[in-house]
This record gives sequence, C-alpha cells and structure tokens, in this order.
Amino acid sequence: MDIMELIELAKSQNASDLHMSVNSPPLIRVDGALKILDIPPFNNTDMKTALMTLSTLEKLEYYENELDLDFKYVMPDGTNLRCNAAQERGQISLSIRILPSKVPTIDQLQLPSIFKKLALLDRGLVVISGPTGSGKTTSQAALIAHINANQTRHILTFEDPIEYSHPNIKSKITQRELGGDTHSFAQALKYALRHDPDVIVMGEMRDSETAALVISLAETGHLVITTSHAPYAPQAVERIIDLFPHAERALVQMRLASLLSAVLCQTLVPRADGSGRIAAVEIMLVNSAIRNLIREGRLTLLSNALRDYGSAGSTTLDEALAQLYSDGTITMETVMKFCHDHEEIGRLIQGTLPHHKTQTSRK
Repeated sequence: MDIMELIELAKSQNASDLHMSVNSPPLIRVDGALKILDIPPFNNTDMKTALMTLSTLEKLEYYENELDLDFKYVMPDGTNLRCNAAQERGQISLSIRILPSKVPTIDQLQLPSIFKKLALLDRGLVVISGPTGSGKTTSQAALIAHINANQTRHILTFEDPIEYSHPNIKSKITQRELGGDTHSFAQALKYALRHDPDVIVMGEMRDSETAALVISLAETGHLVITTSHAPYAPQAVERIIDLFPHAERALVQMRLASLLSAVLCQTLVPRADGSGRIAAVEIMLVNSAIRNLIREGRLTLLSNALRDYGSAGSTTLDEALAQLYSDGTITMETVMKFCHDHEEIGRLIQGTLPHHKTQTSRK
C-alpha cells in the first residue's frame, strides 16, 4: 500500500489525522481516539517515497537541512492535507491532518449563535483559543465563510499553511500562506493595510512582534480574528500579555482592554450517540467589568468575572458542558472528564445556571 492509498483508507474511516513512523503500524485518529491500522509498517525507503510523493524538491531540500517541515498537499478530489515531517531517531516521521474539502458553516459545526454576531462586527479583536486539535482553524474558517455569505468586505488572511480555500461569494478573500507568499507573519502584517482590508485573519500570535502588529491593526478600526492555544479564555488574555517584556505590559493591557471584543475558547468533546465530536465553547464577551480587570492587570480575577459578571452570551466551559449534557448531546462521563470544576458542574446540573447565560444555546 502506498501513501495515497493509505490516505484514502484513513479518509474512508473518517479520520482527522494519520500518523506514520518507520517500522511501526500507521495510526489514525477518529473522533479524538487513536486507532492502529492492521497494515504492514512502512520502512525507511517507503517513508522517503511517501514524503517525495507529497512534497516538492524545494521542500525536501528544506527538510534535509532543518529536519522539520510543515507543508500542505491538495489531493485530486480537493481534500487539503496539512502535513508535518520530522526526524525521529534518524528516520522520517509523518503526521498528516486530513481537512474537509468544503468550508463548514457555523450551523453545520453547531457552534453557538454568538459566532455569527461576532463575525459581522465592524471592528475589534476576536481570539479563538483552545488546545491543539480543538478545531480552532475550522471555526475560524466558518467565521470567514459567514462574513463571505452575508457581507461585501475584503478579507485578508495570513495562514501557515492555508487549510481551507475560500471562494469569493459576496466578499473578496485574499489568502496568503507563510513560506509561499510571505517570509514571515510579522513582515506581511506590516504591509497589511496596503491591501485595503476590512477584516484581517491571522494564525496564532507566537511572539511579541506579531502580537504588537495584530493589536496595532485592530487599533486602526479593522476586525481582526486570531488564535491562541490557551485552554481557557482568561488564560488566552494572559498569554497575549505575557508575550511582551515586563516593562511594556501595562501599556499592552490598556490597549488590549480597549480593543478586545471576545475570546472563544473551545474543546472538542465526544457526542453521546457516538456520531463524532462537538465543540464545547467558553465565551468571554468583553464588557466593562472584564475590560477594567484587563486594563488594571488583575487577570487572576477574569475567571470569576466571567462566571459572575459575564454579559448576555458569555458562558464558562463548565456552563457550556452542562448545557450540552442538558440537551442530551454528551454524557455525564464526558462532562466530568472535560470540566474545570466538579463542584460547579454539580450546581449547574441541578439547575443553577444563571438565566443570562442561557442565550448561548446551539441551533
């Protein structure tokens, strides 16, 4: 079996990822769980052939020099693959993320309805956060698709790599890929306004230079959508501020407090019926109480403020899990596995969910 046949096998089993190492059976991830495939392992020659099949001579040369390579491959049927090649004990290891060929909508993903309102904001900063593999890029793509279907705007994206190709429907979408279209996010962001965008979509803010440029672009009156790897919304705010030197943080807090519109922190959890996974989303809409805490650097109080003083549409992760359980979408076992506070979950399940938080129900 060659690499293309193996990928087709993974797709036929609705796998999100394919993992390969020399002389070990390939594994696929289905609904978050790893499964060993009952096929012969690839040897070192097979792995080199697989990498050559998916990559280009230029990228192979880069891999040989750096021993790490991120790249994209588009299959004949339009399926996008996000690939990583790495050196493992002197041999090639491959990890392949299999992405849907069509951009999913907010409704198809069953994301909270607040996503639609945030997508249509005229300005502000929206951060989508969550652990690796939590569907942040897919949710980001759904936000772009919602703008594209409802407004005439110029959307400029910076991606590493481009995972979803967006057609121009009502909006003009300019997608730039790290490596092929620009040498760095920081360099591309410096000239972003020359493209006359209305919406700027950015991958993760990984350093202070990129974060500073993202904040500056939001200050120009644009809607900026970006991502973070923090597991909870308050931690996403902390991580942005912690990117900066200590002497600059007070100013960053003031700027961020005035710009931040929302933090959407999602975790993929298994459905009770075994049909896949759904996103449990912690939603922090930035109101005056939260804005003041960010401005003053009292970040440890954000979790309490989100729970006790959150705006209509805000919800903690525990509240989102409790709502999914109440709807019959997930099991109690799943709730207890992914929740933050077991005692809080007990109160929520007993019906103490604040009335103003119930507006995040899924359609």
